Amino acid sequence: MGKFEGMLFCTDLDGTLYDDNKSVSKENLDAIEYFKAEGGLFTFITGRVPSTARDICNLINPNAPYGCINGAGIFDPKQNQYLWYASLAEDAIWLVRTIDAQLPEIGIQYNTENCVYFNKDNETMVNFRKVTGLPNISCAFEDVQEPVLKIVLGHEDEAQITALAELLQNHPKADQFDFIRSERTLYEILPKGVSKGGALGKMAEILHVDMAKTIAVGDYYNDISMIQAAGTGIAVSNAVDEAKQVADWITVGNNENAIAAIVEKYDIFK
Repeated sequence: MGKFEGMLFCTDLDGTLYDDNKSVSKENLDAIEYFKAEGGLFTFITGRVPSTARDICNLINPNAPYGCINGAGIFDPKQNQYLWYASLAEDAIWLVRTIDAQLPEIGIQYNTENCVYFNKDNETMVNFRKVTGLPNISCAFEDVQEPVLKIVLGHEDEAQITALAELLQNHPKADQFDFIRSERTLYEILPKGVSKGGALGKMAEILHVDMAKTIAVGDYYNDISMIQAAGTGIAVSNAVDEAKQVADWITVGNNENAIAAIVEKYDIFK
């Protein structure tokens, strides 16, 4: 039996597995291969949709399904299909209409099972496409007919994001949804009860892994729930303070081979 048999290791991507240059170090890649070779299950939980997670899948070759859309889906890259996903209640349209009317400069993006629609463009959405390589599929939010898994809203100005968060949290239908800040310029509407922590639990259930033997590492607000949910929750040293406060321990930063440092620490005690 391998040293890491029965363990499930889930990492965040940006700011955790990726360094600041959006690369994965050889040290991290070698550590991932070692963890898998010793019987461990290694995967990730991300805000990305499957179409923008293909490159990282090809690079690290996870030996388990991964969590996507900030916890709204569990996707099996081997079978190229969702094992589970949650969609937004139809009343989400009322939140979007309110945003569109009261904060007209906010960019709007709908994420469905297989597509990302750019419903209202701005600088943040242009930058989003540059980083992800997504095509500019334009569609009015009123015209999206598919189930929507999450809605991404964005602006470069902190004051606009603050106003957006306040508007959503005070909306009459707010109790039907969850909200998360996923990046400095992005704020998301998620199905009620959906989170990266929930995705970790769902993944452990699918894989028949004891939650006590799960490891999760992240850096941002949307990672807090999975850090809390994991048997061992870890924050990188560059994480926001709120993530560090709930972590069992803090490892090195994302530019210092954080995944390798975690695997090495576990290896020492095995």
